[in-house]
Amino acid sequence: MRAEVTHVFLKPKHGVPVIPVEQCTAVAEQGLVGDVSFGRAARQVLLIDRETLKEFDLAPGDVRENLTVSGVSLSGACRLSVGEVILQITGDCAPCSTMDELQPGLQERIRGRRGVLARVVRGGQIHIGDQVSIESDSG
Repeated sequence: MRAEVTHVFLKPKHGVPVIPVEQCTAVAEQGLVGDVSFGRAARQVLLIDRETLKEFDLAPGDVRENLTVSGVSLSGACRLSVGEVILQITGDCAPCSTMDELQPGLQERIRGRRGVLARVVRGGQIHIGDQVSIESDSG
């Protein structure tokens, strides 16, 4: 199975729904242009795999991720190539109380599986359909 980006979302502000887009611009050490997390140090991009969403009966965008991917396990990955962009994984995304608004008890059930946070190492365009691969830690 080909690992790829299936959905791209931007969060214009905290507490508002994510906006689905066909593509976005990633800027090295800054994040995604137009996203509320632009300029943060480590929490620039949130990724989750489609398989986890299906397991928890969630739709793409429900957990407020920026990128939904399929065909690749994000667990244990350190660095990802997403099309022309390189992302460095900075850690797991802790589920917030918003998860319980989607499904009662989801915040606890999805702990450790809500996705991974990353920072942009090499910028460029990210498009739906871009290939995703795990890179060696050295680049």
